[in-house]
Amino acid sequence: MHDDDTQKRARFRKAVLLAAAPLAAAGLLAGGWAVAGAGPGGGGAGSDGRGGGGAPASAGTPASVSAGVPASPSPGTAPVPGTPPGVSAAPPGTTSAGPLAGKVVVIDPGHNPGNFQHPSEINKQVDIGTNRKECDTTGTSTRDGYTEAAFTLDVAHRLRAALERLGATVELTHDADRPFGPCIDERARLGNRAGGGKGAHAVVSVHADGSAVGNRGHHVILPGLVKAGTADTAPIVEPSRRLGERVAAEFARATGSAPANYLGDGTGLDVRKDLGGLNLSTVPKVFVECGNMRDPKDAALLSDAAWRQKAAQGIANGVSTYLLG
Repeated sequence: MHDDDTQKRARFRKAVLLAAAPLAAAGLLAGGWAVAGAGPGGGGAGSDGRGGGGAPASAGTPASVSAGVPASPSPGTAPVPGTPPGVSAAPPGTTSAGPLAGKVVVIDPGHNPGNFQHPSEINKQVDIGTNRKECDTTGTSTRDGYTEAAFTLDVAHRLRAALERLGATVELTHDADRPFGPCIDERARLGNRAGGGKGAHAVVSVHADGSAVGNRGHHVILPGLVKAGTADTAPIVEPSRRLGERVAAEFARATGSAPANYLGDGTGLDVRKDLGGLNLSTVPKVFVECGNMRDPKDAALLSDAAWRQKAAQGIANGVSTYLLG
């Protein structure tokens, strides 16, 4: 979820008391990829969310095993089905720089597993351009206690592996390597300053929703036109829409998930003007709400490692087709 979903915190705290927050234990995507021919696109990226329980990774923990997520398996594992036209598996051991060489992608895992232990810090108000909002939130969880923060980190690790195999340079806004946060304004700045200060070519903020039972499906949040205070989204509205359309289409293709039935009029797209992570971004950025953790059917999917791998591949496919334009 995103930065203004304050109701999640109460639900999350209850979930923490009821169950431990398991972290995903599935291996990361493996196998090389060769990409040729994709649709139109552009480049650029940012972040906001909700989060759950769990302790931050200890100092010195490798990024690939942070927050209990294991390191990626050795190359050669077949990729999941659902890749877009023109994307095919490359022979194991391929050493090509990859079609995304030179592209910088920022992945923003929504929330932080330690947020719930730092209520005063995450409740602090920050400037989002148009007004002020909480630094961050705890995020939501399934009724069984699987937290959004654990989910977003797991998908982020898988997504990073898939994009790096295509040759992209990938940066994460955090990897459970800090006690809480980062705040929503800092998440946006990390995308804006990625790639040695030039800014990311694309930013994807990974989330899961915390809506009512019966509300199912995925959606991608796009920045609306905002020009107030320090926020000016005019340069990123159109490229972000192209990015979001690609991600929504490829996510559905890879996972078999339907677009959300409770917003977006069946398009899987939702335009927002109230999210600091989008308002403050100066590079193309979208939020991906992968499903509704509070609906039992969606929760079963989100809790399944094999489905999360498909979700990560779907997002990677969408980002790739956008960047290869």
